[in-house]
Amino acid sequence: MRLEADADVRASVAADASGLVLTPESVARPASQEEVIELMHECSRSRRAVTPAGGQTSTTGASITDQGVLLSMRAMNRVLDVDTETKTARVEPGVLLGDLKKSLAESGLTFAPDPTSEEECTVGGAIACNASGARTFKFGATRQHVRGLKVVLASGELVVLRRSDLEKNTVGYGFAQDPIDWFIGSEGTLGVIVEADLALVPRARTVTGLAIPFLSEDAALDFVVEAREAGDVSPRCLEFFGELALEIARTADDRPDWASGARALVYTEDESPDSLENWLSHAEQAGALIDDVRVFESDAELRLARRIRHRVPAVMNERGAGHRKSGGRKVSTDWAVPYRKLRDAVRMANEVADAFDVERAVLYGHAGNGHPHQNFIARDAADVTRIESVVEATLRNVLAMGGTIAAEHGIGKLKRKWLALQMTPLQIGVMRTVKRELDPDNIMSPGNIL
Repeated sequence: MRLEADADVRASVAADASGLVLTPESVARPASQEEVIELMHECSRSRRAVTPAGGQTSTTGASITDQGVLLSMRAMNRVLDVDTETKTARVEPGVLLGDLKKSLAESGLTFAPDPTSEEECTVGGAIACNASGARTFKFGATRQHVRGLKVVLASGELVVLRRSDLEKNTVGYGFAQDPIDWFIGSEGTLGVIVEADLALVPRARTVTGLAIPFLSEDAALDFVVEAREAGDVSPRCLEFFGELALEIARTADDRPDWASGARALVYTEDESPDSLENWLSHAEQAGALIDDVRVFESDAELRLARRIRHRVPAVMNERGAGHRKSGGRKVSTDWAVPYRKLRDAVRMANEVADAFDVERAVLYGHAGNGHPHQNFIARDAADVTRIESVVEATLRNVLAMGGTIAAEHGIGKLKRKWLALQMTPLQIGVMRTVKRELDPDNIMSPGNIL
């Protein structure tokens, strides 16, 4: 397996969406399972570090490294088989999620997880970080859609794993019964995914998107709770945009002056063809700017809605990248709390930023799951330190509310310092034990998680 050490090649894989820049010692671009196995045998013998990467859309630095080999899986990008009877697809890890969905469209099927970066992220990367997205509200994260994996371990051994369909099983410890789950969300620390069997779902025949503006963030977040608990609507997503996020989203809109008095927005999609009147009724009762509610129904309109929604992370990534030379970057969080507590958690997060005299974050995200994103912009290294103090204080409060420090982007390198806030020494010790068993020389993705 050829390793490339050219400076330009190494620089081309030195950055992801985290704002960090880490240049690897060499780069490998395998085109087959056999080449991955060969590489891992070589690196195991030499104890050379290996960090697998897909589209490098990680916001936590998980897909970059300054140690050993950056293993780019992009060349392994084939859809190997689609079975419309069993609603499954067998794919290589370098397939882009967006390309997979396009290839499935004619069959009337789709892969449900929809991370914001689906046009740039790979299947392997989505599995490695258990990616989710807006429609996670209805369909869940990537984990439950993975039926089988082929994984090359640090030793070079190829293991084939399939999810059990048993309804009852009392053999051994629970966490050992489905080892496929060890690798989903492991962020490249336990092995290299070289093939995946995915469960598919029927592609919706009709989708209605609704952009519902509100005069305040509190009112919008209260509406999310009401909509989630209503029995006459079936949202597949419930997305929230705070005031600063809404300002950015407008820049991708073909009607930038729409709902000019709004200070927050809830976006939802419903696959039921008869849901519109119920949604409008709930919105009016919640005090929405009902005359400004927008409906997206055609494919073109839904694509516009997606562009508007995804404009926020794209702009924040651009803003962060503009400060790299001075040691700054985007600093992002993806904590979550029980959904009923989200309004109070958002207030708390803003108050913490105010207390530290740090500019409030652009806040948006998956409110239906109690899961927002906070995006801060650090202009230099000192700013990074100040903002990370805000983040840590916020995370401590989030945990006190029964939440989690990372809902969908994993731990990677950037959040590793906060892992012990949530996990006990016992939990971390068990993870280290599994890591030692599968990767005794610690060559897989050093610096990620542990």
